[in-house]
Amino acid sequence: MAVPAYSELMLPLLQYASDGKEHHIRDAVQPIAEYLELSEEDLNEFIGNGSETKFAYRLRWAKTYLKKAGLIEATGRGLFRITQRGRDVLATSPTRITNDMLMQFPEFVEFKTGSARKTVDNHKESITESQPPKELIRSLHAEINRDLADELLEYIMGVSPAFFEKLVIDLLLAMGYGGALSNAGQTIGRSGDGGIDGYIQEDKLGLSMIYVQAKRWGAGNNVQRPAVQAFVGSLMGVGATKGVFITTSHFSQGAREYADSIPNLKVVLIDGTQLTQLMIEHNVGVSAEQTFVIKRIDTDYFELS
Repeated sequence: MAVPAYSELMLPLLQYASDGKEHHIRDAVQPIAEYLELSEEDLNEFIGNGSETKFAYRLRWAKTYLKKAGLIEATGRGLFRITQRGRDVLATSPTRITNDMLMQFPEFVEFKTGSARKTVDNHKESITESQPPKELIRSLHAEINRDLADELLEYIMGVSPAFFEKLVIDLLLAMGYGGALSNAGQTIGRSGDGGIDGYIQEDKLGLSMIYVQAKRWGAGNNVQRPAVQAFVGSLMGVGATKGVFITTSHFSQGAREYADSIPNLKVVLIDGTQLTQLMIEHNVGVSAEQTFVIKRIDTDYFELS
């Protein structure tokens, strides 16, 4: 048989995880392939630049969709485990799991549309309409990047605090701060630093400094107003006028309101969602896997005909 579509792999993968144990996606490849009775030819079919088999790639997307719908949960890099919602779905004895079935879950709607406010009915209506190819490519590209952002955040949560501080400096350098100076950005790298983890020169001449605070906190552990106040106190202590507070979690409303209200001091707050978006945009911790070029008619060429 041909390599199944990712949608045809969602039910076998969820059934594979039904034992409640923690699994790595690479360990699921062989048993599910055997269950589906795939041939060696099917398993040796590669995609793109040949770095991954088509079956492994589609199984990984099946995992992504199940995770976005809350049927499995990520427990580490590449690791996953079934959730109670996943058990509830299996209890209905489905013959297959489809995207339309997953659209009953708000988290999946948000992943597919980029907004939790869009209704399931509206989304179903939109996907039944014929999208022009370029619009479809843009939509799928955005979906790939949303998944990449989640995966990137998992990797960030697995690094050391010192590496995370270096990461945020690397990001600011990639965004153009500091110019080409070799010492344009530095981590402080010591305890008792008064809430400042690093600094970066705003311009090539080093006429202005931006100080950085980096908090690698888990989901749900939001940065509250007192943490931002402490950072502001540290900025004032060194005579700074600009600071960037970056976290892998989120900021409370009170923290954001306080940051917006400080006179004579500019503090930018970057949460986990913005952090991964900026990393993808500026190629920090990611690299291009494939590039597609869309061409059009060069009308200037034919004007001389």
